[in-house]
Order: sequence, then structure tokens, then C-alpha cells
Amino acid sequence: MVGGPPPLGSTNFEVRPPATMEPTGTFVGEKVIQLRGDLVRLQDSIRGHNGTLQSLRATTAQNALNYHQTVAGIESRLQVGTTPGNPQLVDQWNSAQRQLEQVNTDISNMNALANRVSSDAALSTYLLESVRAAYGLSGAVEADHEQLAVLEDDTNQTVVLIDRLLTELSDDIRRQSSYAANERNDLNTMAVAIKNGELFGTSLANRSFGGGAMASATPGGASFPAPASTGVAGRRPLVVIRFDRPGVEYEQPLYSAVRRALETRPEAIFDVIAVSPQSANQGRNALDANQAKRNAQTVFRSLQEMGLPPGRVALSAQSAPDARTNEVRIYVR
Repeated sequence: MVGGPPPLGSTNFEVRPPATMEPTGTFVGEKVIQLRGDLVRLQDSIRGHNGTLQSLRATTAQNALNYHQTVAGIESRLQVGTTPGNPQLVDQWNSAQRQLEQVNTDISNMNALANRVSSDAALSTYLLESVRAAYGLSGAVEADHEQLAVLEDDTNQTVVLIDRLLTELSDDIRRQSSYAANERNDLNTMAVAIKNGELFGTSLANRSFGGGAMASATPGGASFPAPASTGVAGRRPLVVIRFDRPGVEYEQPLYSAVRRALETRPEAIFDVIAVSPQSANQGRNALDANQAKRNAQTVFRSLQEMGLPPGRVALSAQSAPDARTNEVRIYVR
């Protein structure tokens, strides 16, 4: 995992109570007092929203801290090496997943709060328009207009405060949502690391950007197209995985190579090619070709588990005279 959670806003949105309005004995004077009462109720609502926001921020920060402490514990174990599928790390990973869900719940609560603040924002705009419209009422005395001017200023300040609250809350939601999505990808990658007993790093999904879905991309388990469309002739493979023995450990070198490629070319597409050796024995060639395809599908699934979107990978198969054993070659384009 890289860094920690994004910072939350820190503003405490305290409203200033409106000035007291004195009765003037006119219809407009009564209207002024009524509008002031509406403003007081609106400000009470904003105080409640502000209290909810401050509480949500504290809860979100604590939940994120708990999550990162759990993840840090997992990473420290993986960095020094551990047994594949260590049940203690599996339990910690499950705890981290639950803690991240709590962060997602906090984001949902922020969204609900934003909806309530938006309703009050619309009400504040209507109230300000009503105050300004009261200037046009007949039967007013000078004191009515003086009090209307004060009330208009108080209402306008409340409108501005609500707008600032909604803007800062929306920024919190946007940053936290992006953070939670990235952490979800990283957790999926960490699950693969726990399975293998060694640390990879952040999800490849967090290092790749944009679209790049390809019509020629082949889901794992599907048929392999001819390699002509991949255009790998004359290109040097990014990675060559030789399956010349059982249990080839390729995940960490593969992750590192793909990560470096994405750092250089975030829009990169990867050709995963199942390569089988050629021989005069046609039966042997068919067996090798099938095994090479199964190996390529395994590599494809590994890339998915590391966070690389399926649309960024194209599968194909070929035989090669220079291959001495079944291989999977990964090219970048």
C-alpha cells in the first residue's frame, strides 16, 4: 500500500445567529419576523449537519487508521517472507476487508449527509429570494426596510456557509471514494501475495489508466486466436516464463515487470502468448500446444488477480523453433 488515506476537510461550519428583529406594527414588519424565524430554523438544521459532519470525519479517520494498521501488519510479515496461505495473514486480511467496508459505510453516510445539505441549500436560496422580494411589499416603514437589509445580510451569509459546507463535503466524498476503490484493488493484490507468501505491491489497476479494451482480448479459458494480429515479430518480450518444471514461481518477477511497464506507459496493452516447441512428432506438438495454452491462461488469471483489467490483455498461441520447452511470453504494446 502506498501512503495513507487522503486528508479530510477541517472546517467547522458554525453559523452566526441572525440579528433580533423588532415588531413595527406593519404587515411587512410581521413578514420580516416570520422570515427571520425561517432563517433560525434553517440555521438549526445546518448546525445539526455540521455536527454530523465533524462526527463522520472523526469516525472515518479512525476507521482508516485501523485499516492501515492491519494492512501494515500484513505487509511486514510478507516483506520478511512467510508460508503460502498463512492462516494468520488470511485472518488479518479478512479483518482489513471488514475495516475497509466500514470506510465505505462512512462514505455512504457522507453521501446521505450531502443530500440533506443540498436540500437546505435549495431552501436557503428560496429564503434569500423571499427576503429580497419583501422589499416590494407595500405598507412598509423605514424601520422595516432597515431590518430587511440586516436580515438579507444574515441570510446571504448563511447561503455562503451552506455552499462552502457542501463543497468541502463533496470534496471529502470524492477523495474518499477514490481512496477506497484503490485500496480495494490493493487488497485483492494482497490476497494473491498471501497465497504465495511474498509481497507484491499495489494493485496494477492503480497504475493503469484510461480505456484500452480490445476486441482481440481473450478472456481466460476462451479460445486462442492466431498470433498474427499481435504483431510481436521483431519485438523483445517483456517477460519469458519457462514452464520447464512443476511449480514455477513467476508471480513476483511478472508483477515487477508489468508494474515498471505501466509506470512508463500507463496505456499499455499486454500480449500474453502461449509458446510451444516445434518437433517432427505431431502428437507431441499438439500436447505441448495444449499445455502451453493452459499455462498462458494461468498467467492471465495471475495478471487479473494482480489488478490488471482483462481488457488490457490479449491471449494468443504459437509454436516457435527456438523454444526448448513450453513458455509464456508477455509483450507490451
